[in-house]
Amino acid sequence: MKAQQKEKVICGIQQVGIGVEDLMTAWKWYNKHLNIRMKVVDDDGVAERMLPYTGGKPQPRHAFLALAERGGGGFEIWQPKGRKVVYPKEPLRIGDYGINICKVKCPDVKKAFDYYKNNGINVLSEINVSPLGIEHFYIQDPWGNVFEIEKDDYIFMNVDLLTGGSNGAVLGVSDMEKSIEFYSKLLDYDIVAFDKTDVFEDLKCLNGGNCKVRRVELKRSKPIMGPLSDIMGPSHLELIQNFEIEAHKTLEGRWWGDPGFIHLCFDIRNMEKIREEAKALGHDFVCDSGDNFDMGNANGRFTYVEDPDGALIEFVETFKIPLFKGIGLSLKKRDDYKPLPRWITKAFRFTREVF
Repeated sequence: MKAQQKEKVICGIQQVGIGVEDLMTAWKWYNKHLNIRMKVVDDDGVAERMLPYTGGKPQPRHAFLALAERGGGGFEIWQPKGRKVVYPKEPLRIGDYGINICKVKCPDVKKAFDYYKNNGINVLSEINVSPLGIEHFYIQDPWGNVFEIEKDDYIFMNVDLLTGGSNGAVLGVSDMEKSIEFYSKLLDYDIVAFDKTDVFEDLKCLNGGNCKVRRVELKRSKPIMGPLSDIMGPSHLELIQNFEIEAHKTLEGRWWGDPGFIHLCFDIRNMEKIREEAKALGHDFVCDSGDNFDMGNANGRFTYVEDPDGALIEFVETFKIPLFKGIGLSLKKRDDYKPLPRWITKAFRFTREVF
């Protein structure tokens, strides 16, 4: 059993980091329109361990980590404090290096589409079918971030809501083979479900979407596993290499926490095994919190690596989760592979806020 505990476990996408200028305004929007309603962490403090990406000094910030009742990755909504945030100089184009789009789970695409159309949301496309035959469409939040609403029936809690949480992400890359190697070997997205180069009809609604691109979708061969895996569920990644633009990094000339998608976070078990494999791939940790980092009522260790194009990938090994106000559950002695009983994890519903 001891040898087994040393193995890497990628439990799923814990959250997508979103930098915002006004935390409460953004929180209410994502809560109402994307059903990210379970606020499990509220941390108003200082980011002290991201110095390479925050101008070389600690930066105050206020962050919420919120999850979706239907399941899927959550959002870490992150507001820098005490400084003027910097928006991108130009709108992001599909294929710019880094996180381009957050994918969102949706049980009824037509119903969601009608809701967004009827409630003044910026709907970028009609309902299309992806190269894998999945119904989807794109929306844009008030701050320019694009979300792909795609058909997915995964259920953590059976609630009558239009969407769940994150289903993965679309990332712009410069060298497809290098990126496939990185995400397949380190993060276990080892199945190439789709790989085609073309001008794609369903991308034409996006900035840069009329260009010829190579588009690869990666899935995992392993089933979801780990204490919190039932909350997050399965996910997939879409990599896009755009051959017709001079691509830029999405955070170029800006700091981590500035508006836009700032990182993609994976819940994991056994951090030292992750580090060993990351180093072997030439992607050692660029930030490391060390053991027992507190964020609100949660506790764990976080680290970051850069993907081949500098996109920030976070790993979180969770040691304690908050279930009720002032009450937490230690995960240190829990099985690294077995999901927690749902009667425990469904206690997150008591952190729900509804606007």
